[in-house]
Amino acid sequence: MDLSTSLWLISPEIILSTGAMILLLISAWGGEKSARLVTILAAATLFGGAVLLMVIAHLPAFKDGAVAFDGLYIADNFGSSAKFLIYLAAIISLMVAPRFFQKGGLYRPEYPVLILLATVGMGLMVSATDMMTLYIGLELNSLSAYVLASIIRTDVRSSEAGLKYFVLGALASGMLLFGISLVYGFAGSTSFAVIGETLTGDLATGPLIGLVLVLSGLAFKISAVPFHMWTPDVYEGAPTPVTAFFASAPKVAAIAMTARVIIDAFGGQTSAWQQIIVFVALASIVLGAVAAIGQQNIKRLLAYSSINNVGFLLIGLAAGTEQGLSAMMFYLAVYVAMTLGSFICVIEMRDKDGNPVESLSSLAGLSQTRPGLAAAFAVFMFSLAGIPPLFGFWGKFLVFDAAVAAGMLPLAVIGIAASVIGAFYYIKIVKIIYFDDPAGEIVATGHKTENGLIALLALFVSPLGYLAIPFMAPITAAAAASLF
Repeated sequence: MDLSTSLWLISPEIILSTGAMILLLISAWGGEKSARLVTILAAATLFGGAVLLMVIAHLPAFKDGAVAFDGLYIADNFGSSAKFLIYLAAIISLMVAPRFFQKGGLYRPEYPVLILLATVGMGLMVSATDMMTLYIGLELNSLSAYVLASIIRTDVRSSEAGLKYFVLGALASGMLLFGISLVYGFAGSTSFAVIGETLTGDLATGPLIGLVLVLSGLAFKISAVPFHMWTPDVYEGAPTPVTAFFASAPKVAAIAMTARVIIDAFGGQTSAWQQIIVFVALASIVLGAVAAIGQQNIKRLLAYSSINNVGFLLIGLAAGTEQGLSAMMFYLAVYVAMTLGSFICVIEMRDKDGNPVESLSSLAGLSQTRPGLAAAFAVFMFSLAGIPPLFGFWGKFLVFDAAVAAGMLPLAVIGIAASVIGAFYYIKIVKIIYFDDPAGEIVATGHKTENGLIALLALFVSPLGYLAIPFMAPITAAAAASLF
């Protein structure tokens, strides 16, 4: 494929990269007062990237996946579906940021620029067909994320979150790179296709260790057990809009990247990777459910909820079938809506002086002081718990159904049983909101942007979301089919 076609296929990444560079110059010249303008232009750039994704999707060669740069990058339905979710989550993270940071003049124009650069990295991650492309995309995303976590330099918690994320992220990157080097040594290539063709039959000890190390590095990025230890601390310490971004867009990118690596590079080694994914999925579900019970900080609780939901997503991947991948992508879309809605509700938790409030006890009696916010919070919590008829139930049903269809009934049964444990702390939040005596800590400081987003996301994860199934199901099925 010639260079011009390759450049056309990566045009979403090009427009985001160019936009980030231009906005960085505007930030340098305009200073702090340019932050709001830069945010608007960054959101417009992401929207332009999403439009380009849809244009590229109608290319004649796109149906079966169009490869760029001699097999380093692929434009297909799977990557485009994941990128669309990533861009949408990034736009919402930009929309809710200015008002959160405006108290104390903490909002900086670097924030939207870093969001754009992180999004470029995530785009490379989900479209990578070579280990080197994967690693470059992952590092671009990670380096931006480290700075985002510590963007409030005067806040000790934010600085600590950035430092912890950097140290543990560097360790995970080292493990991933060592695993890639071992796989390269035995396969003779970093291309997913060549690795899949070379590593056939029973794996020797060397490539097996490489596979384990690669999956370990990827497990860190999706915050799956036992590589989850950074998640609660970083989610709690980072500013809430940053936490909302971490819990949505990078999660989509990491899950999609993991699925592509497993199916494309190690698809012929199902017996080797499947047992690892099954263990990680069950461990994440159980730990995410149990560890959240004693949390008193809402952001830490949602961090464990994120770990718990990663386990459910990995059940779809563990099935190793088109149905399983389709169910995973469907649940991923619903998860992004539930998570973003929950964190925007947390952003709305402020005292009379406008300071963020994060304790569970401050939610007491919220139904009497902020009935709309309380209702939305309840919808998101019940949906995360997978309680019918909310849309989160349907996502979990699909991944469990795919596991059963793949002959993994014990996995589905254990997953369903563990989800009951997780329902406890979600219902606990609703109980505090509706049945405890009012704490009076959270005041009515709603804003039309946040309120509008909360309403839209709550409607999507409500029973009305089922109306989207005829539209979403073919998209997720096509995305999964493109991997096979």
